[in-house]
Amino acid sequence: MSHRIEDYALLADGRGAALVSREGTIDWLCWPRFDSEPSFAAMLGTSENGHWRIAPAEPAHSIGRRYEEDTLVLQTDFECRGGCVRLTDFMAVDTPEPCIVRMAEGLHGSVPMRSVLYPRADADAPPPVIVPERGAVTVRTPSGAMTLRADVPLAVHAHALEASFVLRAGTRAVFMLCHGEQPGVDTTAAPLALQDTRRHWRRWIDGFDDSRTHWPQPVRRSLLTLKALIYRPSGAMVAAPTTSLPEAPGGSMNWDYRYCWLRDASFALEALIEAGFHGEALAWRDWLLDTLGETLDTFHVMYCVDGGHVPRERNVSALTGWRGARPVRIGNAAATQYQPDVFGEALDCLYLARKAGIPPVEGEAALEARIVRWLLDHRRRTGSGIWESRTTPCHFTSSRVMAWVALDRFISHWRDAGPGRGDALMQQAIALRRALHDEVCTHGWHAERGVFVRGYADRALDASVLLMPLVGFMRADDPRMSATLDAIRAELGDGGLIRRWKRGGEAPDEGAFLACSCWMADCLYLRGDEDAACRQFERVLAVANDLGLLAEEYDVQERRLAGNFPQALTHMAVVKTALLLSGTAKRHRSAAAH
Repeated sequence: MSHRIEDYALLADGRGAALVSREGTIDWLCWPRFDSEPSFAAMLGTSENGHWRIAPAEPAHSIGRRYEEDTLVLQTDFECRGGCVRLTDFMAVDTPEPCIVRMAEGLHGSVPMRSVLYPRADADAPPPVIVPERGAVTVRTPSGAMTLRADVPLAVHAHALEASFVLRAGTRAVFMLCHGEQPGVDTTAAPLALQDTRRHWRRWIDGFDDSRTHWPQPVRRSLLTLKALIYRPSGAMVAAPTTSLPEAPGGSMNWDYRYCWLRDASFALEALIEAGFHGEALAWRDWLLDTLGETLDTFHVMYCVDGGHVPRERNVSALTGWRGARPVRIGNAAATQYQPDVFGEALDCLYLARKAGIPPVEGEAALEARIVRWLLDHRRRTGSGIWESRTTPCHFTSSRVMAWVALDRFISHWRDAGPGRGDALMQQAIALRRALHDEVCTHGWHAERGVFVRGYADRALDASVLLMPLVGFMRADDPRMSATLDAIRAELGDGGLIRRWKRGGEAPDEGAFLACSCWMADCLYLRGDEDAACRQFERVLAVANDLGLLAEEYDVQERRLAGNFPQALTHMAVVKTALLLSGTAKRHRSAAAH
């Protein structure tokens, strides 16, 4: 198993995802859905927890890798004593069942190769069953079945499937691993699957206009990563394809991110719309409407990719964790928290879609009205906040701001398409919006410190208040907001990046939060500090791995990425900031009612 998160590359097909190490090992695989039980889990344990390695039999003296341009097709070159080989890995996008294709090709010389597929075999589960049949080998494990086909001989050794072969210049070996017990696609179809997969990614990303940003390549890679994390059957986007990669040493903050957050809906939709991808934005909007349904009494802040409820959080004792950081969690208890900011993000999502020209659908206005009535009835209720605190609920400043956003977006829509200002609900919404703005400016503002703070009756700074100018609550050049920006840079700055909280808080050893670092760049730009904004943004880009992928956080002291990987929220922020700082963002929120 690799020991740095940045050593991994993402493979995905819009259904599930895998992570491949620099050494050619798939240490993580969840399929047929992003939120399925992992089939390979060595990343969070040992090699016996499931992996698939294809590499030279002897250690290579140099390894280079890259994605083929504008794709998720990964090429890894191994330079060895006897020659050089290239491993091409991808998840085929048009196969009936999810399928990983691995093609090893000799470039020069002669290189002995070895493939070892070790199915997940947790100590507390029945051992895997390997069944050779019909020119393929089926592997049955508690996490599901998969079928391997190869054009080199396969041998069963203990609980592993192995192959040894030699590659010379111009020769090739092909492996295809498909989900389920069907024979799968024959290896002769691999070249066509490769063409189809290249075409899929390139045709999609060609919809982005490079001239819109000074940083076209990071934006293209971020957009491809976001597209890869969208579950095609529903249009929902997972926060990350992994679980339990620690945000802080020791495992105190290990969470399962393989689900769809309502909060991410507005961030994702804004990034996709700004980049010109209305189809994906429309699918996100429709998923949101379908998921919220007819009642808010049982709403959750996150859902499975099909809109179902997130499973109850449990610890997997058989997995020892990333670099020993336990626990490994499946499911997420934060799904049932009360986070009032989610309503603001949901209505902001609908607002952004309308401003971008996506027509509203039947039931949209009714949903907004239900949300506003809920906020009116629960205006005093405290919540767990944007960071999903598991301590005592309170009035977090950013949560109250997002409640204001919900009312603001409702008022804008209701005024244009609803009964108008004479409606009683409209009048109540206008009154509460005004009251919330006054409340935040009074209780979220710490007069002695001269800054907006984390929550009411609190002294601590929290980078989530950077959202205030970005959602239209307050201008970035307002003296109060400007003073807060300067204080956050001074107190929460860490090696040019921005932390969520000061060290010594809820997670003292966590890394700098990369989305917050982008939000700071946005705020600096909106304040008029364009040079500082660009320096802030380029500091974020500098910590991406060699493939352009980013995690949730960056540990400045250890100089490594931290948290689940790759992280959708970070890549959303990269897209949005790159367009804003280039002066081409349409800024659909600029017309929000105030």
